[in-house]
Amino acid sequence: MARFPSVFLAHGAPLSALGGDDHAAALRAFGETVTGAKAILVVSAHWQQSRPLRITSWDHAPLVYDFGGFPDELYRITYPAPGSPSLAVRIAGVLQAGGQEVRPEPERGLDHGAWVPLRLAWPDAKTPVLQLSMPFAEPQALFQIGRALRPLRDDGVIVVGSGGIVHNLRRVQIHDKNAPVDEWAAEFDAWVASQIRELDSLFAYRSTGPHARLAAPTPEHFDPLFIALGAAFGDEPVETIFEGFQYANLSMRSFAFRA
Repeated sequence: MARFPSVFLAHGAPLSALGGDDHAAALRAFGETVTGAKAILVVSAHWQQSRPLRITSWDHAPLVYDFGGFPDELYRITYPAPGSPSLAVRIAGVLQAGGQEVRPEPERGLDHGAWVPLRLAWPDAKTPVLQLSMPFAEPQALFQIGRALRPLRDDGVIVVGSGGIVHNLRRVQIHDKNAPVDEWAAEFDAWVASQIRELDSLFAYRSTGPHARLAAPTPEHFDPLFIALGAAFGDEPVETIFEGFQYANLSMRSFAFRA
């Protein structure tokens, strides 16, 4: 079986779920090149939980509409992907072999950080989806979780980290999707892209990255990047899926690691 990619996908604002823009088109084009997977395992900025790690273990993936104040059509969106209790056991075993304690989670549904980008990339919702919680941890520890997930990529699983390189909700211009890009946001986003294989620099991004505390005032949307990096192999090239901004400073940069 071919090795499946490790991916970082920007999920943007909840309105991204409606598609119809360049970011959605880029994710769809990427999804069309990644077919035949046994499952998609996603780690989202919107499921942070103290250790031990949790892995969803339901038969079907219920959705969580974890946002408010948006058009009614967003709350009618469906993504009826199956789950896989048996694969949840397999993933838990792989994580435990990598030194990560994990428990099954039979009730929590997919948050929008998970289902929005998956719906854009793989809209048929036929591939089983499992979500792994993200602990409150330093970048190096998150990287090690990704490292523990590496073997799954040779077993038919796509590993997805979902968040955003620049995510400061106090600064977004939510009523102007095409507002001019803020310089500070562009500088930080470009710096991350230039440092994507410089792990020591990225691990210390809050002190080494330009405008880092403005670009990532809280770490949860940046952190899934370290899961994707950990699951990547060192000789794999970085493939840009999309780069650009919405709402003046919300980075939609998405990329994959694959041979």
